[in-house]
Amino acid sequence: MDKLICRSCNGEFSLSEAIWRCECGGLLDVDFRASFPTEKIGGRPSGLWRYREAIPVLDDRNIVSFNEGFTPMVPLDFNGKKVLIKLDYLFPTGSFKDRGASVLVSKIKELRIKKVVEDSSGNAGAAIAAYCAKAGIKCDIFVPDYTPPGKLAQIESYGAKLRKIPGTREDTANAAFKAAENCYYASHYWNPFFIQGTKTFAFEVCEQLGWDSPDSVILPVGSGSLMLGVYIGWSELLNAGIIDKIPRLIGVQAENCAPLAISFNENSDEIPSIEKKETIAEGISISTPVRGKQIIDAVKRSKGAFITVSESEIKEAVRWICKKGFYIEPTSAAVVAGINKYLKESSPDEVIVSIFTGHGLKTAEKIAKILNE
Repeated sequence: MDKLICRSCNGEFSLSEAIWRCECGGLLDVDFRASFPTEKIGGRPSGLWRYREAIPVLDDRNIVSFNEGFTPMVPLDFNGKKVLIKLDYLFPTGSFKDRGASVLVSKIKELRIKKVVEDSSGNAGAAIAAYCAKAGIKCDIFVPDYTPPGKLAQIESYGAKLRKIPGTREDTANAAFKAAENCYYASHYWNPFFIQGTKTFAFEVCEQLGWDSPDSVILPVGSGSLMLGVYIGWSELLNAGIIDKIPRLIGVQAENCAPLAISFNENSDEIPSIEKKETIAEGISISTPVRGKQIIDAVKRSKGAFITVSESEIKEAVRWICKKGFYIEPTSAAVVAGINKYLKESSPDEVIVSIFTGHGLKTAEKIAKILNE
């Protein structure tokens, strides 16, 4: 039977229960058997909902979608080495977070929830706000008061109630967590249904490679909803007999905020308490990732690794990638810097896939400043 399972106490709950964490306070995972009828999938419209049998929303009438997904995957030359890049910055709200928002808000509609709260550095908040607007669901979005103006305007334009919180990104998360005591939490890291959306990245890459897996996948990591979702997606494809191996997962973090990289590289069982410094890659500036141990375990199981990149390397990546014709936010450019480091150790024939996660128009002022330095 498909169900929710608590990672702390192993408690089990129905997928139809309107809960986002266990009664014991533990994180929930979705235990769901995905299937991939490839002949049917191939004849369906492009978009992430083409993988209908792998998404735990029960009734098609509850699907909230802008026909998002199945983004282009294009080859990009890195000094003679080809890397395949998924252009997820082309999603309706300008970031990959639409993957999680479409599935999560569809589930929220199915659960007949009328209002939600979410916290974000910008992109997840915009995605949840947009899909809630389409579904007619009210939402309060908590953001740090230093969030770029473009992202704030986008969130408010969808009709969401914007709550700007002074202090750190963690202060924003704490404020939203408190509000979630009396409201359903549409969190992109606490709520397991969001991660059921980000896993569709793996499905699309697999299909675009002729139902095969690459050797390595390089992803930016902050709260880790993409990394964890991608691991779940590849695992489901493996369990269904579609592929015969899970690719190596390579996480990229900014040096100024790299708790997962530190824990992984020190082979520690704990996520360290770090003194976070400011980074231009604010989308991955998460000092205490809630699912940190789970993310590290996924990377280890894939025989993967973590890479850290400096502020100067991220800025140089912004300048370089703009000249290639891609206008992506600095958080996305961090992965470009990570790719450059990874390629120094990669095999000549290695099939590598990565992603551009957020559109540059969201942080135009920041990019202009980098280009003028």
